[in-house]
Amino acid sequence: MKVTGFSFIRNAITYDYPIVEAIRSILPLCDEVVVAVGASEDTTLDLVKSIAPDKIRILETIWDNSLREGGRVLAVETDKAFDAIGADTDWCIYIQGDEVLHEQDYPAIRAAMQQHLADDKIEGLLFKYRHFYGSYSFLGDSRNWYRKEVRIVRKNTRIRSYKDAQGFRKRGQKLQVAAVDAHVHHYGWVKHPQQQQLKQQTFNKLWHDDDWMENHIPKVSTFDYSKIDSLKRFDGTHPKVMQARIARMNWEFDFDPTQRQLSFKERFSRWLEQQTGYRLGEYQNYHLLRQ
Repeated sequence: MKVTGFSFIRNAITYDYPIVEAIRSILPLCDEVVVAVGASEDTTLDLVKSIAPDKIRILETIWDNSLREGGRVLAVETDKAFDAIGADTDWCIYIQGDEVLHEQDYPAIRAAMQQHLADDKIEGLLFKYRHFYGSYSFLGDSRNWYRKEVRIVRKNTRIRSYKDAQGFRKRGQKLQVAAVDAHVHHYGWVKHPQQQQLKQQTFNKLWHDDDWMENHIPKVSTFDYSKIDSLKRFDGTHPKVMQARIARMNWEFDFDPTQRQLSFKERFSRWLEQQTGYRLGEYQNYHLLRQ
């Protein structure tokens, strides 16, 4: 069984992406990792080169900044890395620049890839998500955060990154997937408030035009993390590759989880989910065949 990882990144240092931790978190599972590194205004290319030169293959790419609708450029860059993977690969592990796998989940991930290797009906493997917000101590727990997404797919040229690269489809159809008892730790909303605001002022241009940016992104120097509807404390452990970054955290954030700002619909949906496990109106970009 051959396994190849793939990812994309640009300006990781400017926007404080944990790309080093992301790639290192999949290296033990992969024979090779392909990274599409977009032309950057910082030294992102050198940073990626320094991670594991014997195991990482780099594609130097140019982002199409004219693709300002729906984050499409992110899918384009994802597909560049995916297309560079050799045809002899069985499974492809996708990781974004702010996502990290936990080493305690490696056995379950390996077992799932092996278990479904010969079952062609299974086109991808579905991971659970933990979305951290404000600091490494809080998780987003409202319906605004997606609970699951596909992060392992077969090497198949008909599989494409979908919309803003959140997931994948094959010939426009949802993938048939099996669930993995493993989590992706998503750290995209854990940055110093100045870097988070800088990200908002630039990253949103991948989705919206100048008029939208003018009306929706405040011209301030720091991001206001307090404007959040609901969080809960995280009582688990972070991946080992994240420990040094967590120790360097140099800002303060606190939140009272009892002070949730939820609508009646949200409160009812939370109650229903707690009782049944069903999330009302949940968007699922996949067909789950195996739990």
